[in-house]
Amino acid sequence: MTTNRSEYFSVNQKTWDEWARYHVGSRFYDLEGFKAGQRTGRAGLDALETALVGDVAGKSLLHLQCHFGLDTLAWARRGARATGVDFSEEAIRAARALAGELGLPATFVHSNLYDLPARLSGEFDIVFTSHGVLGWLPDLEGWARVIARFLAPGGAFCIIEAHPFAMVFDDEAEAPALRPRYPYFHAPEPQRVERQGSYAAPDAPIRSITYQWAHSLSDIIGSLLRAGLRIVSFEEYPFGAWAMFPWMAERPDGTCELPPGLGSLPLMFSLVASKDERPGRGLGAARTPDTGRGS
Repeated sequence: MTTNRSEYFSVNQKTWDEWARYHVGSRFYDLEGFKAGQRTGRAGLDALETALVGDVAGKSLLHLQCHFGLDTLAWARRGARATGVDFSEEAIRAARALAGELGLPATFVHSNLYDLPARLSGEFDIVFTSHGVLGWLPDLEGWARVIARFLAPGGAFCIIEAHPFAMVFDDEAEAPALRPRYPYFHAPEPQRVERQGSYAAPDAPIRSITYQWAHSLSDIIGSLLRAGLRIVSFEEYPFGAWAMFPWMAERPDGTCELPPGLGSLPLMFSLVASKDERPGRGLGAARTPDTGRGS
């Protein structure tokens, strides 16, 4: 029996509200290190992301599914006029408090991604999203339309995310082995996942229930093309942002790879897409977004 999509969102939102309370103080996110300008284990990802997005100084940037805002605030530190969006009210509350504490020029909007056109206006030079975001979305066609709506002509959409092929393998097997467990192709009904704690706070005294959707690589690329965007670059990497399998090896730059003997797999990908310019409009001329209607 198909459950109303809003019910899945409600369960996921409640879970992310609970997670946010523990993530702010977790070693995984290293908030104190971020405040000091030295995020633990982020050297590789920071270098990759800044190379992917480029110079953001003076540009407007929309960060979708920003959680409690650390990456949004990192873009603000690099000079962007940053706006972060997340459906967790608890996470957005923490993000706003952190921005105020650090005096960083970032705006945070509480909204489900699909509802964002009704809560935010304007266009952005850059739309960015990263690391563990697509599985929470039941509909990539709607996702891509939201991106196209907010991307200024001549602007760039940038995503860096876990590779969907790597996500099919058993992430609980203790021995170093790759065994398919999860679907690769999308289905309307999500996978129900129940776990102790969260990915960032496994010892948190909560029992988490989430609903997540699989999306193939063709789903991701195709949805962006059908929304009218043009693919500028696409890259695959034999390392990832986190240990998606418990026996993965950490690299010196903080990213994770398969141990010797298992070969190499695409564990992460990045993609940049652009929106055609209208006559007389360039990347630097994007209209400053009006965030006054954000919740």
